[in-house]
Parts: sequence; C-alpha cells; structure tokens
Amino acid sequence: MKHVKALIIKFAMSAVVLGIVFTGIYNYAFSDIILIGLVLTVVACALGDLLVYRNAADDSDYKKRNIVATISDLILSFLVIWIMGASFFGNTMPVIQATVVSAIVIAVGEWFFHKYLDKNVLNTNNYKNTDATYNK
Repeated sequence: MKHVKALIIKFAMSAVVLGIVFTGIYNYAFSDIILIGLVLTVVACALGDLLVYRNAADDSDYKKRNIVATISDLILSFLVIWIMGASFFGNTMPVIQATVVSAIVIAVGEWFFHKYLDKNVLNTNNYKNTDATYNK
C-alpha cells in the first residue's frame, strides 16, 4: 500500500507541474498532458526510484544517492516529456521550452520525493523516528 501511495503522490506532482506549464502557460490539451504524466510516473518510478535511487549508493550515503537519482530523474523526465510532447504537439520551440521548465521543476520535486521514499516507503534508517513501530 505504501508503494501505491507513493505512485499517487508522484503522479499528482507530475500532472500538476505538466498541467500548469503545458496547459496553463502554453495552452496544450490537458488530456494529453495527463497521459504524459501517467507514462512519466510509471517510467520514472521503475527506472528512477526502483533502479537508480535504490542502487546509486548505500543507505548510509543518502546525499550522494539523492543527487544521482535527482539528476537521472531530470534527464529521464526531459526525455519522456520531450518525446511524448513532440509526438502529440510537434517538435516546436514552445514544446521544448515547456519540456525544459517541466523537467527542472519535476526534478526539484523529486529531491523531496526521495526523502519521502526513504522515510515512508523504503524504510531506511537515515531518519530518526521515535515511533516504535517504524523499525519493525
């Protein structure tokens, strides 16, 4: 259940950012943006969070792991949004601008999302928790 909640949070973050940038600023169709957000969530979770973030460094080196995973999320977000955006809307300058802005904002959000993953989903010991059920 913790992974489902994390997926929902990740999708909401991506969809809001993409909705504001692509639909709010550049007037692209919101239904296409939701599809891009859904694909981005699945790909970024599978590659960025489960593969890169878990294996970038050991649990004791949280900062290095988070930096590597955030940079990879930035690149992955840019590629997914750009490829899908170009296929939906054409490879125009506004699509590339919206992609760059969206990827940067999503990467900033991913920095904090990784902290959430550590504390609530992956249960690493990087955070001190006084709740006795936390380490069970």
